[in-house]
Amino acid sequence: VDAVAGLAGNAVLDVGCGGGLLSEAMAGRGATVTGIDMSADSLAIARLHLIESSPLHVDYLETTAEDLAMQAPHAFNIVTCMELLEHVPDPQRLVHACAGLLAPGGSALFSTINRTPMAFATAIVGAEYLTRLVPRGTHRYEQLIRPSELDAWGRHAGLRLESLRGGTYNPASRTFKLTDDTTVNYFAHFRAPGPGHSEGAGS
Repeated sequence: VDAVAGLAGNAVLDVGCGGGLLSEAMAGRGATVTGIDMSADSLAIARLHLIESSPLHVDYLETTAEDLAMQAPHAFNIVTCMELLEHVPDPQRLVHACAGLLAPGGSALFSTINRTPMAFATAIVGAEYLTRLVPRGTHRYEQLIRPSELDAWGRHAGLRLESLRGGTYNPASRTFKLTDDTTVNYFAHFRAPGPGHSEGAGS
């Protein structure tokens, strides 16, 4: 979220919010946050954590981005979609839904995993089989997404790619940092056309 100019006062949607850690963090920085997920169990955990540990407010909803885009089009200044695209059956459709949820000039932030041999070795073999940071079978190599594919989906939805950054996590120190290496994990910041812009989807 550092890619956008501050969170305070913005309406933010966290797609695939899970247990709500990112949603809470953004609410703590002054955003009006809605978190959506299809897992009722994850949402129950998010709501409980919010009640027990924070005075903040987050509106958690059991719905999809596609459904919400029909109910509340262009309702959010910022949409985040972290580590979800590589798990859904139609990631391009999800990108389009996120675009439809953005207000004019709004920002969409995606994080996912590149489809490269290094990503296979690191995110699948290393994380799932060697270090067991995540359960086996969490990722399928053929579902990983190249930045060029995500960029094409964004452009088809009328979005413009603003920046692309890599990211690395050190399990020993439990620290994460942004890098210029997008070989494995990467973050993409897209922006919707501003008010009065005539550019349409697919251009």
